[in-house]
Amino acid sequence: MKELMELTVSLGSELMTTVRLATGGICSAAGLDLERSEDCKVCVTESLLLLLHAGYRRARVKFSSEEGLRVALSGEGEAGEEHPVPEDEISAALIGALAEEADTRRDGGRVQGVSFKFGL
Repeated sequence: MKELMELTVSLGSELMTTVRLATGGICSAAGLDLERSEDCKVCVTESLLLLLHAGYRRARVKFSSEEGLRVALSGEGEAGEEHPVPEDEISAALIGALAEEADTRRDGGRVQGVSFKFGL
């Protein structure tokens, strides 16, 4: 597995666009087609929202190549108060539907991380 890029970002709407743009560039470099790149960007955004609603203020986003593109996102630092919304279940289902492989790590129901893979 070859690490392509790792970011640690503050979870706020002002950086979501930046992370989406970076994701698009990584998808292109990894050889994903446009449709899979768009799906990957959706998965990254939904994963960040899940971590935000779980009470994290920062997240680590790690991109690596492994027969395609693998993305691992995790909450960073101490999680604050959770703010779950009904849409969180939709986000998790969407990630599972779009990615070839998807895993959501939870601790007592609280999302701690999300990882997924897109093949070539």
